[in-house]
Amino acid sequence: MNPEEQLELLKKGTVEIIEEEELLRKLKEKRTLRIKAGFDPTAPDLHLGHVVLLQKMRDFQQLGHEVYFVVGDFTAMIGDPTGRSETRPPLSREEVLKNAETYKEQVFKILDPEKTKLVFNSTWLEKLGTKGIIELCAKYTVARMLERDDFSKRFKENRPIYIHEFVYPLLQAYDSVAIEADVELGGTDQKFNLLIGRDIQREFGQEPQVCITMPLLVGLDGVRKMSKSYGNYVGITEDPKTMFGKIMSISDELMWDYYTLLTDYTQKEIEDIKSNWHPMEAKKHLAYLIVKRFHSEGEAQRAREWFERTYSKREFPEDAPLIKVEGKEITALELLLKLGAVSSKNEGRRLIQGGGLKINFSKVTDPYQKIDLSQELKVQVGKKKFFRVRSGD
Repeated sequence: MNPEEQLELLKKGTVEIIEEEELLRKLKEKRTLRIKAGFDPTAPDLHLGHVVLLQKMRDFQQLGHEVYFVVGDFTAMIGDPTGRSETRPPLSREEVLKNAETYKEQVFKILDPEKTKLVFNSTWLEKLGTKGIIELCAKYTVARMLERDDFSKRFKENRPIYIHEFVYPLLQAYDSVAIEADVELGGTDQKFNLLIGRDIQREFGQEPQVCITMPLLVGLDGVRKMSKSYGNYVGITEDPKTMFGKIMSISDELMWDYYTLLTDYTQKEIEDIKSNWHPMEAKKHLAYLIVKRFHSEGEAQRAREWFERTYSKREFPEDAPLIKVEGKEITALELLLKLGAVSSKNEGRRLIQGGGLKINFSKVTDPYQKIDLSQELKVQVGKKKFFRVRSGD
């Protein structure tokens, strides 16, 4: 591929490239570029939201460039203030290192290990020392920091901003100096931090990195960005059936963003699928591709067959757990509580009244309906929970 064709590939799914002309010039130099993305190990598992960046990193690898997966073991102990309305609680060293180990296991499900440098930013940040950090802070002003939306809002609303929160983006920027990054990738919420990287590289006499921002993947709720804290995520280590079922729960409209950001299909191929496939088949194929990537082709096929048996053909999963319940009859609400399928009576009532409970394939909408336990029941709660229930007497 010539540099112009490479640029077109790299632009797929991006929101902004700062500056596009600089990236094209770097590609024309026909050298191995250093591509950087940082991940603070604030939770033990990666999810599909992280994969958006990893997918773009892999695009660079396939063009022959070298990727630096920066594990922010040092910065995670400070806490990234991006998008926060209050100070993010720091993690202990032990929590960070434990989470970082799981990242090392997961990242190579996507990236080519031969073209990936997995590095920890404590390697160079700890060496800065007090003198180095003060010198780094002297290269940026408070006024510039307050241009950032989340800091600006907190300042205007008289909510606390702590000094260490100003230090965080400077340390992230210093990562780019240490690596001598040609390109840094991040979500749209990271734009301010990425641009500081350009400024700080100039201060250290380096050519500024190109910044590429990627969209934030919308989670399963169809509203907010995918996040474990919102419970709307698909973890890349989840079992195949759970992963397949979660993908099938997204809206038809959102599905096409997932195709663009999480698969290798070109935009033309995606448009062909959109025009010629039934949405249900397209979504099954998407779920199949994602499960295949993180598990195997066999597991993906079995997950698809399970989904079709369970949902499309109204069959009940054979491996649903058998739960024994005392008594001869029980109300629908009590049954949900006994199964541990809801955490409170209010949640149970809402679920039942909303049509989320099926017994022997029939909806139960009255929380106080008596359920006969004399025979084994097939119970479905929501879209993903299945139980076989029998009297324990």
